[in-house]
Amino acid sequence: MDAVTDVHAASSDPVARPQRRPRPAPITVTPAAADRIADLIARAPEAAAGVRLTTPKRGCSGLAYSLTYVTAANPGDEAVATAGGTLFIDGGSLMYLIGSEMDWAEDDFAAGFVFSNPNAKGQCGCGESFTV
Repeated sequence: MDAVTDVHAASSDPVARPQRRPRPAPITVTPAAADRIADLIARAPEAAAGVRLTTPKRGCSGLAYSLTYVTAANPGDEAVATAGGTLFIDGGSLMYLIGSEMDWAEDDFAAGFVFSNPNAKGQCGCGESFTV
């Protein structure tokens, strides 16, 4: 046992720890969505720190996507920096959104954020809500 102790004591090199890989963002934001986030923040009624994405219980499939202005992060929020501003993801919604892509789409009939969510097992016919 003393020999082992002496070897460690004689070594001046700190114990090498494996490098952690950077954690990927929980959601990917397309350039079109980042531009729309920038527009929303620029038009905010007060000094907004960003927008918060939540998944409240709503609709016929159970959960829906909701965006609101925020002035500060809540404890547990995950902050995603985008070219358009900060997207805060509600801590309780994070597990439903990991791996998702957020896009902005406009056509002749509608404009809105569109989510490609690999966790969604189904959605209602109108696309308003989803289930996991």
